[in-house]
Amino acid sequence: MKNIDYSLYLVTDRRWLGGKSLESAVEEAIQGGATVVQLREKDISSREYLEIAKRVKEVTDRYRIPLIINDRIDIAFACDADGVHLGADDLPVPVARMLLGQGKIIGASANSLVDALSMEEQGADYLGVGAIFPTGTKTDADRVTLAELADIKAAVKIPVIAIGGIDAENASQVIKTGADGAAIVSAIMAQRDIGGAARNIANILKLSR
Repeated sequence: MKNIDYSLYLVTDRRWLGGKSLESAVEEAIQGGATVVQLREKDISSREYLEIAKRVKEVTDRYRIPLIINDRIDIAFACDADGVHLGADDLPVPVARMLLGQGKIIGASANSLVDALSMEEQGADYLGVGAIFPTGTKTDADRVTLAELADIKAAVKIPVIAIGGIDAENASQVIKTGADGAAIVSAIMAQRDIGGAARNIANILKLSR
């Protein structure tokens, strides 16, 4: 499942949902145009994380959309997710590959050209690059300029997904750097009409190419 459309990469965050179930929110976002779903959940037990992952995977499987688990290789393995996304403090890409196998997607975070080239050399399938704009979901994230994003995209052969503070107002700037996609959190998850928000951003991304 390596030939992936990363254009609208949804990152989940249940804190924005106001009582709506995560599965229904994910389904609405997919119906609106989300092409990949990353399950990112903090401050819950491994058991609860796995149960959530299984329920979300039922939705993503129904729409044949890849499910990526943030950080947790064990959860990705246990729910047979399509892949895992690794941050700087997680297990190295080659270890994740050994544990999950060649058929799974392994993404890696990068906030510099040096990071990006290293992650590509280690065997990452795609890069999550940011934070591009200020973001409230990850306040400790290093900033990456649009020019640096363009340099990274030009230097690597694997897909590059921009992340950090991306919304309908600035998504076109990201795509014009050559990035393969935009990772969106609150600009979709925090909206009353999740499907409509996803559809609007998906259209903006398409028109910006």
